[in-house]
Amino acid sequence: MQRCVALLALSASGAGAYVTPESPRPLRGGRQSRVLASSPDARPHVAVVGGGWGGWGAAKALCEQGCRVTLLDALPDPTGATPLRSASGKPVENGVRGFWKDYPNINALVDELGLDASEVFTPFTNSSFYSPDGLEATAPVFSEGKYATLPSPLGQMLATFPLFERLPLADRASIAGLLYAILDLDRDEATFAAYDRMSAHDLFIRMGLTKRLVDDFLRPTLLVGLFKPPEELSAAVAMELLYYYALAHQDSFDVRWIGKKSISELLIAPLARTLVEQHGLTVMGGCYVQSLQLNGVVPSAARRARRTADSLGDARDALERSAGTPPAGGAGIRVCGVRYIEQGAAGTVSRGELTDLSAVVLALGVKGMRAVVQGSPDVARECPELAAAASLSGIDVVSVRLWLDRVIPTRTPANVLSRFPGLRGAGGTFFMLDQLQCSDEAIAHNWGGDPAQGSVVACDLYNAGALLALSDDDIVELLIGELLPAAVPEFGAASVVDAWVGRSLGAVSWFAPGSFALRPPLQTSVPNLVCAGDWVRMGRREHGAKGLCQERAFASGLQAANALGLGAEVPVKQVRPAEPQVALGRALNKGVMGALSAFGLASPWVR
Repeated sequence: MQRCVALLALSASGAGAYVTPESPRPLRGGRQSRVLASSPDARPHVAVVGGGWGGWGAAKALCEQGCRVTLLDALPDPTGATPLRSASGKPVENGVRGFWKDYPNINALVDELGLDASEVFTPFTNSSFYSPDGLEATAPVFSEGKYATLPSPLGQMLATFPLFERLPLADRASIAGLLYAILDLDRDEATFAAYDRMSAHDLFIRMGLTKRLVDDFLRPTLLVGLFKPPEELSAAVAMELLYYYALAHQDSFDVRWIGKKSISELLIAPLARTLVEQHGLTVMGGCYVQSLQLNGVVPSAARRARRTADSLGDARDALERSAGTPPAGGAGIRVCGVRYIEQGAAGTVSRGELTDLSAVVLALGVKGMRAVVQGSPDVARECPELAAAASLSGIDVVSVRLWLDRVIPTRTPANVLSRFPGLRGAGGTFFMLDQLQCSDEAIAHNWGGDPAQGSVVACDLYNAGALLALSDDDIVELLIGELLPAAVPEFGAASVVDAWVGRSLGAVSWFAPGSFALRPPLQTSVPNLVCAGDWVRMGRREHGAKGLCQERAFASGLQAANALGLGAEVPVKQVRPAEPQVALGRALNKGVMGALSAFGLASPWVR
């Protein structure tokens, strides 16, 4: 397996496990088949499918629980040791991702790995919001100590009062109705489901928010936070995002970024190295998982016989005793294997299989989930919840990196673009990497060994379906010739020295109205098959981090491992609890609404 990254080392207790392939069996088309045989290692063997934050969280927890873990991912090297580069050899990344104040498990990971947070992350930074009218607002940084600590949302309202350049106070005050809805959201499961069925746009109208507040502030915020406009988003998830990132605490929106290189190099690589060296983790890159195998599945003829027996009452029990088959979807059905296609460095293609597995973690987005479920008819039948998840859609994202011939000064290093016609309905951000990653080492790294000439700008375009048909040159010209100079005029004098454009089709979770019940659960109907990722419903293991969130994905991976019950549960840190005034407001609202429901009265805002 030429692109299988077999990263094995000695564990603390002895030799790291090595999965030995049998002799390849040729397939039609010159391809080969490999079956990874069972190892004499007596530890439970778990396959983790997916090398994002959810997959690495699960791999970490399972290794610490004493399991033998194999992580498979489509990237040639998901460990971060081989970073992504452009055709000219410069470092690139599919999207710039921030680290917010309430990321307790990722912050704990940094400490566990012995990393210096000040070397990994930038300081907390301001962000600017731009529209065709100019600068709209600047997000403050509360962690610097410039503002008195006040109850939420009072502290945020007072601090941002002078930071909105154009939005009138009356429009800002109209957000009060949304604050009530946020208190009402988690009153009970039925209320949450009702908000989920509603679009965020409909909720804003019902709660009296002004059109200008929505268009000038909430729409661009959601486009870069959940990657869709409010009319295409669940009201419930939109409120979760606004609460978690902005309203839970005065400093909730404080955000910092990677201080040099990339997330994969600074965080994933040392984590992978630790798990390989200390726990014998196996990492297989370039592997596309095609299907899962279940054992204990009832053959179709037996299922038909069982349905006939059901109509005869007690005859069903006799049939099951004589056949010795467990009920469909019952505890006897377990996942036992993973089949994958591996793409070699020289363009070769081979098929492989992991067998005799104790459990599988699916740490996949919607595209990966759809591919696995469509290739696994037994899984689709026994786990209808995964078939439902595979029916959901994803969001297109375009990532661009520009190397310029001069340094461009900007008010803030992180910036949001909104309402520009050239965006074609997308949300946009641009990050000045020469300001965020400003050490000599970081600047030299970002230029890939070429002499540094000017600014390096990372641009991300979300909900970018209408931009995908443009050529790379057209997208670069749209940014440097139109969008960036409209926000910061100094860009008009710059020339592009080098550029890279990356397209991610349907790669990001879309929290559409009514989608919550269709999202994959952490624990599936098959006991030893679990899911991880920021779109996963975590049930009783729910975490306070919400939305498209690295922290939520990582925490879900830890909890997915815990749900398998293969070892002592690893601790999972929660976000800070709700402030007293929020907890009191929720309790009062729940009491009042409960009393009204006793008289047959329901909420006038949500059904």
